[in-house]
Amino acid sequence: MSVMKFYKTLSAACLGMALTVAAAPAAADDMDVLGQFLEQNFPTQNDPMEAFALSHAQKIEAQAMMAGPLLTSQSALIFNNKTGEILYQKNADRVMPIASISKLMSAMVVLDARLDMNERITITSDEIDRLKGTGSRLAVGTTLTRGELLHLSLMSSENRATHALGRTYPGGMSAFVAAMNAKAQSLGMHSSRFYEPTGLNFQNVSTANDLNRMVAAASKYPLIRKNTTSNYGSVWTANGRQNYKNSNALVREGSWNIELQKTGYIREAGRSMVVKANVQNQPITIVLLNSPTSTTRVNDARKIESWMLQRRS
Repeated sequence: MSVMKFYKTLSAACLGMALTVAAAPAAADDMDVLGQFLEQNFPTQNDPMEAFALSHAQKIEAQAMMAGPLLTSQSALIFNNKTGEILYQKNADRVMPIASISKLMSAMVVLDARLDMNERITITSDEIDRLKGTGSRLAVGTTLTRGELLHLSLMSSENRATHALGRTYPGGMSAFVAAMNAKAQSLGMHSSRFYEPTGLNFQNVSTANDLNRMVAAASKYPLIRKNTTSNYGSVWTANGRQNYKNSNALVREGSWNIELQKTGYIREAGRSMVVKANVQNQPITIVLLNSPTSTTRVNDARKIESWMLQRRS
């Protein structure tokens, strides 16, 4: 079409558009007569990048899935315990607060000391949380065995139970914390540091890579495996019987084959979790640090499960 013919055609179209608009009701604001004319007579090609993306959408999505799951956690690690292969990592060497995941180290220190699990220990005012002001159903004056305290510490992340375990360690709390740090160094956790046994102190820090080492060590203790995957506990306290459940929704739901786990939360650490489990017939360890909520933390684990299924297909 010549330039002169184009302008004649365009002028005629504009005249026709004006007559059409004049005759059309005022509410017909979705009509673009000139735009329709230009689109029909002078079509433009689609954006080549857009066309490529649309035609390769499934391939791109599949490649993204192979690269790794999209997680909300600020730091993450997926480790194959059989092959020793790191399947996925995200900020795996970033030093971060680990909250109650610290309790796995506390449990190893207690068990390494071979203390009497039947010894009865009384909760005192020393166990009151003066760092974060958290509450507890273990009222001051409650007396439980060391074994019961260890169970509540690992299963339900009971802070007073954990603190009492540290306080009654030979040499007291300072010796207990020193043993935690010595154990960490012996495991090669060189970016980790512990200031107290519960994880309420944000200065208890580690990395995803270090925590992978800690999970591997903790899983060698049958009692830690049993207590972290237990889903029910009932004890008598100074305020009557109290029933406890596992702090991890994956354990409560019962759909995962979990060997060991521990959750953690304080404001500075976000929602965190370590899990050693059999996922899609692969023995793996998952470390998730600083996810925004409990829901996103569990959803990250489920995304990993879906991602591993995609890898197999």
